[in-house]
Amino acid sequence: MKIFDISREVLGCPVFPGDPVASLERVKNIDGDCQYNLSKIDMCLHNGTHMDAPLHFLPDGGDITEIPHEAFFGPCVVVETDTPIITGAFVEEYFPRNAKRILVKSNGTSYFHESAASALADIGYILLGTDGMTVEPEESYGRTHRMFMMNDITLLENLDLSGVKSGDYFLSAAPIKISGAEAAPVRAFLVSDFIFWSGDNK
Repeated sequence: MKIFDISREVLGCPVFPGDPVASLERVKNIDGDCQYNLSKIDMCLHNGTHMDAPLHFLPDGGDITEIPHEAFFGPCVVVETDTPIITGAFVEEYFPRNAKRILVKSNGTSYFHESAASALADIGYILLGTDGMTVEPEESYGRTHRMFMMNDITLLENLDLSGVKSGDYFLSAAPIKISGAEAAPVRAFLVSDFIFWSGDNK
């Protein structure tokens, strides 16, 4: 069994244009009067590898604590592509039919058309991950996000897939539990040659 860390380091990774840069501040230091170190972090919930909740684009959408656990934990497929815009037609032709979670490796260059959301929902996907900072180009104005969210497809963004190849894996990508939050940081892992479950859990 091999485990791949597919998360980006929060303080060092680029941020979406206009978002605040994360910073870490030490507020306690080990010295003569203090026996421990203590730090606080100031960051946008969309810095680094993160998961979007429906609340991000839907006024009455659920927050990050309401995303079903099965969305971010289970078998998944990594697909590599250099297609600039992934449409519903592309999904129908190239995405596997026997999976519920898919991660798209494109070196951050592929975005999704809103038609892809309907196609993924029709196949039965419950999670889409990307190594881009966002699933859609800026000129979409949130239409793609809203379409995915209205189709109950969880979005996992800004992954580091540079060290993995296309194929089957087991995904663990739990978001931090923050009530009322529209997103949350994620420490995401892929496991290859997985042997710790049985049965058809895809």
